[in-house]
Amino acid sequence: MIALTSPYIWYTSRISGVISLVMLTLVIVLGILISTRVGGRRVGRFEITEMHRSISLIAMIFVALHVVTTVIDTYVNIDWISAVVPMTSNYQRLPVAIGTVAIDLMLAVWLSSQLKERIDPRAWRAVHFSSYASFVAAAIHSYLVGTDERSLWGLIVLGSCVGVVLLATIWRVVGRPERAVGRTALSPLEQSKRR
Repeated sequence: MIALTSPYIWYTSRISGVISLVMLTLVIVLGILISTRVGGRRVGRFEITEMHRSISLIAMIFVALHVVTTVIDTYVNIDWISAVVPMTSNYQRLPVAIGTVAIDLMLAVWLSSQLKERIDPRAWRAVHFSSYASFVAAAIHSYLVGTDERSLWGLIVLGSCVGVVLLATIWRVVGRPERAVGRTALSPLEQSKRR
């Protein structure tokens, strides 16, 4: 294999990891806004749902970019299998495995969303709740293996993401529990298809 070590690949891997965490934060917060039906008549659920979907796709693109640049950069030895199978990396086995779990859970949530109309709503909701575990794993991975999370700006970004998700989750559970129980959001287009 040709060595592909370049500072540009390394920088791309770093920044795509940071952007992935920020995008995952936005996706989770928007999901909470959808499930609690925030916005009322001023901001419709359709708009929030479409933002949630669009940012989910952007997050998946940045995760893919992070994985590809991490694997092709030969400065550290992380192979393709380590991106999907935990505990197979020779480089920082546990932190990389935690990142792999985050990716696997993100993929499960994203794929279940693509198949939402064909999945039982309770099963879809159960899979979707694993996005919280994905976020926790991504944040831990970021802290343990991310080179920027030891810097002041990296700690600020990581702490902000964790804080925002924690506050949104507390608000969902404590602040508006009657709104969060058993509801999923469909766009008006999907609702008309089901009728």
